[in-house]
Amino acid sequence: MRRLLYILIASLFTFAGAKAQGIDVDSVLADSVGAEMELAEPYAEMVDPISVDSMMSDSIIALPMSHIPAVSDSRSIYCHPYSMTFNIPDWKRMWTNTAVLGGAYVGTLLVLQCLPADATSWNRAEITEVPMFKRWYRNVFKLGPDWDHDNPIFNYVLHPYAGAVYFMSARSCGFNFWRSMLYSACVSTIGWEFGIEAFMERPSIQDIFITPLIGSAIGEVFYKTKRSIVANDYNLLGSPIIGNVAVFLLDPVNEVIDIFRGRNTRCPKLTRDGELTYDTKETGIESYISPMITDSYKGFSLTVKF
Repeated sequence: MRRLLYILIASLFTFAGAKAQGIDVDSVLADSVGAEMELAEPYAEMVDPISVDSMMSDSIIALPMSHIPAVSDSRSIYCHPYSMTFNIPDWKRMWTNTAVLGGAYVGTLLVLQCLPADATSWNRAEITEVPMFKRWYRNVFKLGPDWDHDNPIFNYVLHPYAGAVYFMSARSCGFNFWRSMLYSACVSTIGWEFGIEAFMERPSIQDIFITPLIGSAIGEVFYKTKRSIVANDYNLLGSPIIGNVAVFLLDPVNEVIDIFRGRNTRCPKLTRDGELTYDTKETGIESYISPMITDSYKGFSLTVKF
């Protein structure tokens, strides 16, 4: 309030002096307003239009605050208003996620090899007879995709969920809906169908479409749900445990890696004095790895603090 009074008093003295010297105050005001409008143009898309009636009805203190856009932190898309097209990619986090997914692919392939043949429809006798890379070349280039007959749980439940996980791997790194869907399509098609799985069988026609398309639609629902949980300090139904478990199921790749690199969803807020501050309640994750030696165990212990 005192700052506002100082500005008003200084303005009165300035205009009085300008009139005494014969300066055209109206033209100066017009130039000032024009300059302010030019500075405001970059923020035009970030704030909702405010009607003159609603502006006049607000108090003099609330009026300047209504012009301030939502504080945006470029480190996280969760610090920005929800949008399907807004895009601030964090490439470092995305490439880390991609590397982890690549390792998970190899582990998944090992698990699938341990499952019974009726669960994967793999011809194990043929797999053991043909060399690995020759088998991949034949499945991708000579035979090509076909309509598989896998267990419906794999094709119509797990594959869409996997597509949503791929989608969230990019969405939580700042990519918009369309780029996240493209990322899901590349990971599921190039990385899995024509990549790892092609060593074992021909690419699946239905998986090529179901995984990225249905998965991305589900993934956007996951993203909006995670946003609401993040905005509530990772609490769901009043419990931080339920909130963290739910967020893990919605976005497992980012949440697992964030145990070691830290969450990027802590956003600054604007005080009434126009200064940026962070929430007093921490929403990040701290993890510690330390050696542990007891009578019955010698190794390392991992401590995760939410």
